[in-house]
Amino acid sequence: MDALAGIQGAESLMEYTGQAASRFVFAEILYEKKEGVARVTLNRPETYNAYSSDTLREMTEAFRDAAMDDAVGVVVLTGAGDKAFCAGSDAKEFSKEFLRRPRNFWKFQGLLTEALNLFRHLGKPTIARLNGVVAGAGNDWNLASDLAIAADHVRFMQMGTRVGLVDAWGTTQWLPLVIGERRAREMLLTCDEVTADQALNWGLVNQVVPLKQLDRAVNALAKKLIQNSPECTRYTRQQSDMWKDLAWTLTAGHARDWLAVHATSWEPYEGIQAFLEKRPPDTKHLRELAAAGKSSEFFWGANTRKCENCGAKGIPEKFDYCGNAAVD
Repeated sequence: MDALAGIQGAESLMEYTGQAASRFVFAEILYEKKEGVARVTLNRPETYNAYSSDTLREMTEAFRDAAMDDAVGVVVLTGAGDKAFCAGSDAKEFSKEFLRRPRNFWKFQGLLTEALNLFRHLGKPTIARLNGVVAGAGNDWNLASDLAIAADHVRFMQMGTRVGLVDAWGTTQWLPLVIGERRAREMLLTCDEVTADQALNWGLVNQVVPLKQLDRAVNALAKKLIQNSPECTRYTRQQSDMWKDLAWTLTAGHARDWLAVHATSWEPYEGIQAFLEKRPPDTKHLRELAAAGKSSEFFWGANTRKCENCGAKGIPEKFDYCGNAAVD
């Protein structure tokens, strides 16, 4: 079931008040609605609930339905299992698709932006139920939520600079607003782990409870939120989002373009491959190349040479001949 199709099928927009959660067919998320609470669960535990392009499309559909359903008063976002809330975007998809076609990374970020914007502007309070590791771009969703409750074993990690990327899908914009500039820089630049208790002390989450008590705490908070006036709650959220909206609108489009272009360089290739191969990235080699005046951006040097055999242009500067010339 497509929420958009349901909206279009109604005689007027106002007639659409949401569909039964069971009518939606999702492969990478779970969607349920009960007693005024809509719950969206990232259901990819084998990837530590990292999200793919398909995940984002499904999340967008669920958020759109939850926003339009007058029976929904609160939206809870969580991950399947107890190991991870969300480990960010899918590294395998990035390696297979975006390193080969960086223009598609730009498209992917469009899907992410749409899902994040819908989630942030649902008109209803949102709770991040943090059931495990919150890593990299997974923290975008935590920061995009109104409130967050973490199990006491949760760890937070910003991995962007370690894997050749920048956590600019919300984290670089919102983390300084939530925990302060110095702490945000520490997380983003060192990639050190932050414990659940430390996150509570910094204001990154609202509560920390034992895992067995996580659902009880989330349900109690949701029940409290539902008791408030919906119109006033909606406008309070809108007003409270002013600084986040400002930081986001000034930087998100720029980040989308820069990160797509950056996907053509050596850093994200090395970082993502190292992550998939479970080894440290060789950033030392890249620094040594740059210090020696060589290319640290392109594998075989900039594409500036001409083939000495056939005259083909744009071959890497370390090559004397193009591939076809070598075969001949």
